[in-house]
Amino acid sequence: MSRESFARRTDEQVREVVASILATEISDPRVALVTVTGAKVSPDKSVASVYVSGDPDRYDDVLAGLESAKGRVRTLLGKTLGWRVTPELRFFIDDSVDTGERMARALTNVPPTLVDGHGAEPSVPEDE
Repeated sequence: MSRESFARRTDEQVREVVASILATEISDPRVALVTVTGAKVSPDKSVASVYVSGDPDRYDDVLAGLESAKGRVRTLLGKTLGWRVTPELRFFIDDSVDTGERMARALTNVPPTLVDGHGAEPSVPEDE
């Protein structure tokens, strides 16, 4: 198994376990409806960066809730994974979902001059 596939498998394993812990073991309302979008574990497994997404208006509350629950999540993560070292957890907001939504909204708000073809010359004449 290559180093990259082992790292990807490790990252995905941490992502799945942290998501499960947040969904089932943590009752803090600040972390409700949070989606764990990714995890990146350092090669020595001492640090895991966990990326989350949720309601953009609640990002500060979400990060405060995750910071508050970090110890409990780490303990449960260590018990579940059974690794020699339990990674220190660092939570980050993943704004790629927000960026994707902004791009989708921008694509639906196309100016009328571009939608009906007025104002733009066709690249190929219509007679051909």
